[in-house]
Amino acid sequence: MNPSTAQASAVVDELARGGVRDVVLCPGSRNAPLAFALHAAETAGRIRLHVRIDERTAGFLAIGLSLGSGRPVPVVMTSGTAVANLTPAVFEANYARVPMIVLSANRPYEMLGTGANQTVEQLGMFNEQVRACISLGIAEEDRDQNSQWRSAVCRVLAAARGDRTGNAGPVQFDLPLREPLVPEIDGGTVPPGRPDGAPWTSTPRAHLDVPLPIDVSLDTIVVAGHGSGEHPELEGLPTVTEPTARHVPGGIAVHPYALGELHPQQAIITGRPTLHRSVSRLLADPRVAVHALTTGPRWPDVSGNLTAAGTRAALSGTPRHAFLQQCLDLSERARIAMRRELANHPKATGLHVADAIIAAARPGDLLVLGASNPVRDVALAGPVPEQVRVVSNRGVAGIDGTVSTAMGAALAHGGRAIALLGDLTFLHDSSGLLLGPHEPRPEDLTIVVANDDGGGIFELLEQGDPVYAGAFERIFGTPHGVNVKALCEAYNIPYQQPEVDQLAAVLAEGAAEAGGVRIVEVRTDRSGLRELHSAIRATVAR
Repeated sequence: MNPSTAQASAVVDELARGGVRDVVLCPGSRNAPLAFALHAAETAGRIRLHVRIDERTAGFLAIGLSLGSGRPVPVVMTSGTAVANLTPAVFEANYARVPMIVLSANRPYEMLGTGANQTVEQLGMFNEQVRACISLGIAEEDRDQNSQWRSAVCRVLAAARGDRTGNAGPVQFDLPLREPLVPEIDGGTVPPGRPDGAPWTSTPRAHLDVPLPIDVSLDTIVVAGHGSGEHPELEGLPTVTEPTARHVPGGIAVHPYALGELHPQQAIITGRPTLHRSVSRLLADPRVAVHALTTGPRWPDVSGNLTAAGTRAALSGTPRHAFLQQCLDLSERARIAMRRELANHPKATGLHVADAIIAAARPGDLLVLGASNPVRDVALAGPVPEQVRVVSNRGVAGIDGTVSTAMGAALAHGGRAIALLGDLTFLHDSSGLLLGPHEPRPEDLTIVVANDDGGGIFELLEQGDPVYAGAFERIFGTPHGVNVKALCEAYNIPYQQPEVDQLAAVLAEGAAEAGGVRIVEVRTDRSGLRELHSAIRATVAR
């Protein structure tokens, strides 16, 4: 077995021993030893391989697979710009703390700076965005490097999972490979690992426990942000919950538009708040004591107003009944106001689509949300039913790769999955629909595209004020006029276009009979979004 083949085979074997079950592969020449080793591992039933031609979509497919499975997912690519195309996914994985491995094939280091084709300084190109940057070094003839190879794989996996830090995230694992890059015809023997399939180095996960004393006899609001873990100790407290946060059992679901009418004395943050301006104003209020419960080295504190940080709350005192009742009453009024305004609004909007999807969701479903208006619409139309899992690329909150993230999350989920995307988010990653005939397909994924022909979220921001109407449509609204049906036909993906009041019935049919993936386009209107949201807020304030 030639050195590059032996090295790649040992790496893939150790990844499987370390718990990796899904790997995304992008075709190339320099990564050929890894490609052959991955194909052999899939044939042996040890991993599931996903092949994609675009490294950008491959990175977000890996994020979706990892979000769905909780395991590290390697993305394997060739040298040069192929590695650079992983940058958006690496940024998202960093801030969302998703264990992704950029397994980058490289040219031998003596070729750097020589003008060699497809050769760049790629080792370390992600800088502080990765938890670790590890180079395996050149595989050499007549030298036993098996232990170094396998030890390095274990370090990579431990760093990606955050075993020693509690801070999962992306890792760059760089392999400079010399020719020959293809295996010999007679094969050869893979360098052996530990007996009985054990990983080379075992790394039990460390746990940080920092209890934070909090007296909840003070009027308290919990803000459950993106990535919030389980905090059963907060059960029963009024909570503003982002859709991607874990459900707090027994709590009072505070509507985001009701929060501005409440006047709590303290707030408890779990996860990272990313959505609501009413939350931002509360956390910046110097009269409010703010406590953060989070693991890892970072805690959220945009305004600099944080009082204390820990990993769990040690509660004392009893919540004031009158405040709990106020939270309950105002939130119910906000939901009534929203339903009334939706019913009276003359045209379908993204908020109508989100409301219909929440009504159609069933326990055990997976819901994937675009990071622009869809996640906000679901937060306003919610709460999401219990036992429905929600994922969204909220690490950096970009629209990059969302189709691919939905594909990956649905592949890992196995049951019914529904993705809600805006039209620009959908078009930004339309190449994520490219599935080769031999590729694993989701069991039941419906991608709902709320198409308002442009950037609806900007209607709700400062630049959406009518005073800027002369410039708005060209530089923010960005209408495109794309024929979504024709695009789906080009990718051989089934397509439907119901009205919003037909959406629940369409979702009940599922996508399994459509080959596992389908696109459902709902035409919406963004011209009245600003007035709709203003009317809801005004009704709540009254």
